[in-house]
Amino acid sequence: MTTPLTDVSDIEQQTIKRVTKRMIPFLILLFVVAFLDRNNVGFAALRMNEDIGISQTIYGLGAGIFFLGYFMFEVPSNILLHRYGARVWIARIMVTWGIIAGAMGFLQTPVHFISLRVLLGIAEAGFFPGVIYLLSLWFPSRYRARMIATFYLGVPIAQIIGAPLSVGLMELGDAWGFVGWRLMYIVEAVPAVILGVVCYFYLTDHPADAHWLTDKQRNWLIGTLEQEERNKPLVVGLQPTKGQMIRKALCNRQVWLLALVYFGITSGSNAMNFFMPTVLASFRGSFGLEIGLMQNGLITAIPYAVAAVAMIWWSRRSDRLQERHWHAGGAAMLAAVSIAVALWLNQPWIIVIGFILLAMGVYSAINVFWAVPGQVLTGVGAAAGIGLINSIGNLSGFVGPYLTGYLFTVTGSYTPGFLVIAALVGAGGLGMVLMPRNKVSQIGTAIPAAAAGGKA
Repeated sequence: MTTPLTDVSDIEQQTIKRVTKRMIPFLILLFVVAFLDRNNVGFAALRMNEDIGISQTIYGLGAGIFFLGYFMFEVPSNILLHRYGARVWIARIMVTWGIIAGAMGFLQTPVHFISLRVLLGIAEAGFFPGVIYLLSLWFPSRYRARMIATFYLGVPIAQIIGAPLSVGLMELGDAWGFVGWRLMYIVEAVPAVILGVVCYFYLTDHPADAHWLTDKQRNWLIGTLEQEERNKPLVVGLQPTKGQMIRKALCNRQVWLLALVYFGITSGSNAMNFFMPTVLASFRGSFGLEIGLMQNGLITAIPYAVAAVAMIWWSRRSDRLQERHWHAGGAAMLAAVSIAVALWLNQPWIIVIGFILLAMGVYSAINVFWAVPGQVLTGVGAAAGIGLINSIGNLSGFVGPYLTGYLFTVTGSYTPGFLVIAALVGAGGLGMVLMPRNKVSQIGTAIPAAAAGGKA
């Protein structure tokens, strides 16, 4: 039975507070930098596409192909993270993606653009699922939704500060005689390399290595996490090898269902991240509106600012009630309906409101969603399973932007593409609601749960 969050011991409060203070702000900072370097292409496109002759179809392909590289290398990256530890592997990820993100400032052709986006995805592969896996090693399950949500604040923070920062750097570069979007790419890449070095010295892989906790705090945390592992379905016979655990995770039906649900939900966030600036720019001259570069950046930040508040409140509610499926699925379905209705009404400020509700719903759904895999996957199987879920899910980052760009090229409107995105988000939400509760096989057990006494 889960202990209510209001009924906790002093040592539990002290330990969770200490671990949170030590890890979460730093991880948020890393995520902010990751999203700056991943999504600043949306602002660069306002000038870059014309400068080097990139069509909306090619832009959508380049924006989304990041996730193809991400997909191919994410599971191997997460398995290597399990082998070498988060401290080493996340540091490696950050330094390599920083170098490639900076190289975006020197691209000359559409081929360069697409190639560098593939390499950026390969370099960053494993970062997000690696952090999710790391959090599962440090926080008991009943704290994870709120911790994941707090970590995920990096996304709206990156958009809130990234929008004005990116357009500000572009305008500054133009004023100084540089090509503004090139300067933006280079400047925003530098923090990734610096923080990658810091990461190597700052992160701690396991609670047993946490010398910054007292002995009492460390023993409580280790004991609590070990007890959670023991409370998973019975292990009968010999403990499986790492290879067997990886194969079980990658072949598990429920893991693939979670991956498909995640694909649908993240379709909304990826399409919004890459196309909201150009959707706003398309209003210029329509309805008597004049939206400049800085106004575009400031308006773009609004949905993410509102979403930051909503997702923290929603994840805390999910933790308090210990309910995941309706919290994740319901939020996603709200997002889908909101953006579809806004596009149907086709008024600029209603569409902005639609984007606000889309951001609130999608990011709230994502945070609650990630509390589920960590409760049912263990060991290297967790690293592989979480990596698979995230890599399959993030293929929406390839499909969505490419499809949106292609449909815009064909129809001259963003509405058809975003209606498809709304349908995918809604399907993901519905899938989460309909998914069986407490039926996910426990990866890492020696035999199926049914053979261990019939428990699921």
